[in-house]
Amino acid sequence: METSALVDAWRRLLINPHATWVLFEHGTCVVLTEPGEDLHAQALELLREYGPVRAGTPAGDFGVIHPDTAEGWVVTGHHPDILTYVPPGAVAEESDFGIGAQGRSQRHRDGTELRVVYAQDGRTVSAEEA
Repeated sequence: METSALVDAWRRLLINPHATWVLFEHGTCVVLTEPGEDLHAQALELLREYGPVRAGTPAGDFGVIHPDTAEGWVVTGHHPDILTYVPPGAVAEESDFGIGAQGRSQRHRDGTELRVVYAQDGRTVSAEEA
């Protein structure tokens, strides 16, 4: 999925228009509830620790959210501020298990490849942009 489409999806999905968040290549969004000076470094540190799937650990657990604000789904994991967007058509079977497994796989790739594609500093978002 193209970066611009992912950014648009996350802007619709995140409840707080003034949230600070960092987007990774495969759709994983790290919401920074206490943003520091270097958003990229802060998000990389979180995703490096909580992104990769490790068998037999909470890193393999997931939940699926069916949002009203965008097509597709949001997959949660063992860190409340790390979410992965699964777009329509990304899964063959639109069950919570199939969607969750796809999102977990995307989060694992983002957590191991660690490629930031976008960051939004909500502290600087104007009312017109929100």
